[in-house]
Amino acid sequence: MNERQQEILRMLVSRHHEYVLIKEFSEELHCSEKTVRNDLKVIQESIAAYPTAELIRKPGQGICLEIGGRDRAELYRELQTRGSSHVDEEDRIVQIAYFLLMNTDPVVVQNLVDRYYVSKSVIRKDLERIGDWLKRFDLELLSKQKVGLTIEGTELNRRLALTRLSQLVDDGADSFISAQFTQHEITIVRRRLEELQERFDLHLTDETFERIVVHTLLMIKRTKLQQTISLSEKEKTMIMVKKEYGWTVAFLEGIEPYFSVRFPEAEQAYLALHFLGGKFRYQDDEAIRELTGHDNRLGEVTDLLLGKLSEMHGVDFYSDPELFNGLTVHLNSTLNRLTYGLPVTNVMLGDIKRMYPFMFDRIMLVLEELEGIEVPEEEAAYITLHFQASLERLQQPITDVKRVVIVCHMGMGMSQLLRTKIERKFTSVLVLASIGKGELQSFLETSEADLIISTISLPDMGVPAIVVSPLLGKQDEERLKERLTYLEDPVQRGQKESVILKFANPFLVFLQQEGSSRYELIRKLAGTLVDKGFVDHAYIENAMIRERMSATTIGAGIAIPHGHPDLIHQSAIAIATLREPIEWGEEKVSLVFLLAVKSTEPAESRQLFQEISHLTENPERIEQLLSDRDAMTFLTHLGAV
Repeated sequence: MNERQQEILRMLVSRHHEYVLIKEFSEELHCSEKTVRNDLKVIQESIAAYPTAELIRKPGQGICLEIGGRDRAELYRELQTRGSSHVDEEDRIVQIAYFLLMNTDPVVVQNLVDRYYVSKSVIRKDLERIGDWLKRFDLELLSKQKVGLTIEGTELNRRLALTRLSQLVDDGADSFISAQFTQHEITIVRRRLEELQERFDLHLTDETFERIVVHTLLMIKRTKLQQTISLSEKEKTMIMVKKEYGWTVAFLEGIEPYFSVRFPEAEQAYLALHFLGGKFRYQDDEAIRELTGHDNRLGEVTDLLLGKLSEMHGVDFYSDPELFNGLTVHLNSTLNRLTYGLPVTNVMLGDIKRMYPFMFDRIMLVLEELEGIEVPEEEAAYITLHFQASLERLQQPITDVKRVVIVCHMGMGMSQLLRTKIERKFTSVLVLASIGKGELQSFLETSEADLIISTISLPDMGVPAIVVSPLLGKQDEERLKERLTYLEDPVQRGQKESVILKFANPFLVFLQQEGSSRYELIRKLAGTLVDKGFVDHAYIENAMIRERMSATTIGAGIAIPHGHPDLIHQSAIAIATLREPIEWGEEKVSLVFLLAVKSTEPAESRQLFQEISHLTENPERIEQLLSDRDAMTFLTHLGAV
């Protein structure tokens, strides 16, 4: 509900058993009577979660809220903690998008003007931004004269857009959907889901738990509006034979009485997909063996990744049982998401590509070999975390002094990476466990910890706590050092010859370039390598194809396009700086390294990616490189420590 609707409801709650005329609301809130009537429809839907609440209308007398004492007290508390009198631009855009997606009737622009107290030109600008965003979900915002605004597209895509509203604005709006429901509604869904986990011994990650709660709340609201999902009989049959469908039916049976709603089979199957594609904290080897035993494809993909990456890194990843278990659980969810067309988001995609470019690139290279499966870069980034965590485990012994517990709200891969980084960087730390927020209380009752390291805010648990990013950036490390009062064990780095300088030369450096697109620049740089005999002619098109699969930006305005190693005759690196930054996927880029380094020397490839990754952390050095106008000077600055 918006602020005006909340104010109407506050008036009704404070004057319950008393009839209030529509005109009185209109005058009090400075809006039309038609607007009030439309608001009352929203309010009617919002109070449905309170069993004793009912809006009573009497001609000539007005409208009255009938509600029991306990429900009235809870609703009053909810209203007291909800409203905000100011709606800024970002909030307004998200609210309008939600309103359009949820509405079953056309929306008139003037109604939006009245609702948000801004001009038509401002609303039209908002609508243009929303329309562009909706295209990502195969939805179209249409404006029909004398009818109004409507969104055309499938209900499936509407739901997807609703759950991704936080992506519409730069500062995020992750809590927006939850704010559209009362605490009473949210509590019911959460409790039923907790009971389901206990009944079937499930271990959902915090991230998956919250996602299922949101999908369920939206499903309730859309079903009540008679806007239900459509699935073919074949699709339903495929899902209904899965054990996850049984969990879903049991879960929804516990919810239906509270919301006075019956979910059709297609809705049940739709929610089952989110269990199928969810992430779980499996805690025993038997459950993991059961996964591989039921899906040959899962075993094949796991084996391909372990084998190829062991070869590329010169490390025996098969020797790490923690990697095998975590990877198996994650890939099971990944393959389910890909099979049923469930999208995945990875808010740390850019950070992962920047911090672990070599590992990410090798994984993308292996995933290309999968037949009939196209794995998006968001999934590849999650897989990167599993292997990076394993690599750091296998390369560094653990020393323990301080007893800590890690609380990570994301999946096993992220939890393991965070754990490994802490154990590796802080040799005086013993990590007792890596768990979800919901498991923390019971864990502390049986285990003694000196510190809680969490990726989310926590209530006071009686144990010192610190909140860090799941990727444990440099600032997090410094703060953690202070908290532990131990110095990080210094890493001795020997001076090595720069791999970039080894494979670059002045004839492959192009400074102060002007380009209209990334593909134009890739074609130019790759063409130079072809002309000089470094790569096969097919390398040009291959580098373009790989770029379309996954933008090669790694942050700090740097991109590292590259083709398949099999098309390289002799290792070389072509470099370009741009006079003005150009669009490169979701980022702008000014410095480009076209990499053509053979895969026969894994250590050399790793060092190359480390050098470029370190460069992203040195903005002053990047600025110096971008200002250079002489190739030799540029290479001198590039090789400077």
